[in-house]
Amino acid sequence: MLEKSEGRYSNAPDTGMFLNRNSPAYMGGVADFLYTPEILTETMHHLTACVRKGGTAMPGEGTVSPDNPVWVTFARAMAPITVMSARAMAEQLPEAGSLKVLDIAAGHGNFGITIARRNAEAEITALDWSHVLEVAVEHARQAGVADRYTTLAGDFFTTELGTDYDAVLITNFLHHFDRATCVAAMRKVHAALRPGGRAMTLEFVPDEDRVSPPSQARFALTMLITTAHGDAYTWSEYESMMSEAGFASSRRVVLPTEQSVIISTK
Repeated sequence: MLEKSEGRYSNAPDTGMFLNRNSPAYMGGVADFLYTPEILTETMHHLTACVRKGGTAMPGEGTVSPDNPVWVTFARAMAPITVMSARAMAEQLPEAGSLKVLDIAAGHGNFGITIARRNAEAEITALDWSHVLEVAVEHARQAGVADRYTTLAGDFFTTELGTDYDAVLITNFLHHFDRATCVAAMRKVHAALRPGGRAMTLEFVPDEDRVSPPSQARFALTMLITTAHGDAYTWSEYESMMSEAGFASSRRVVLPTEQSVIISTK
């Protein structure tokens, strides 16, 4: 919606919030990620080949190949769209008191940063590729939490994570891999947590029929065309994976953003 003022047109306040590049809620950058060649021309344009192969037609591991520059684009473009999910996840943790948090595949850093802003004693460690972490640190500075924001550069599967975390965030990560790899990843997370600590997994979770709701089920197609072995897993599949990884219990919190947080306790 446009407003006219002094003979000029500009965005109305509600649309300007999302379409003004200077707004922290600017959504236009989402297109920068979704329409990169890696996501569009090398995937959707080769859908038939992906179906025949049972995985991406991109070279190697697709978007999860080591240090893929597409994730820098993701980190710069997608932070505004995660605000609601980040707040909902932060609300599952104490608002005060010492809190040691590991943010896996931190990307833009918004999930860990939101926890740090809510809890003044929270210490965040962000793990990702070094170039991606530069974006996360920039965002942490802007949010005023850089003094409690530490980075850990490298591949999750080969990097030493540390121990005694109160919470580990695994946001939009497991869907890139097959079940066996997900279980191995969660075993590593389990080892990094203190007793009673929680793994918080944010994912698109389709119903057990795997074809509904449409938005969650459609995400399985996204994984087919962009990864070698990724998928959108159901709640029962996640519950089984967490149990196999050693977690005592798991519960699911369905968010208004069409995603779910799976909270698994050590």
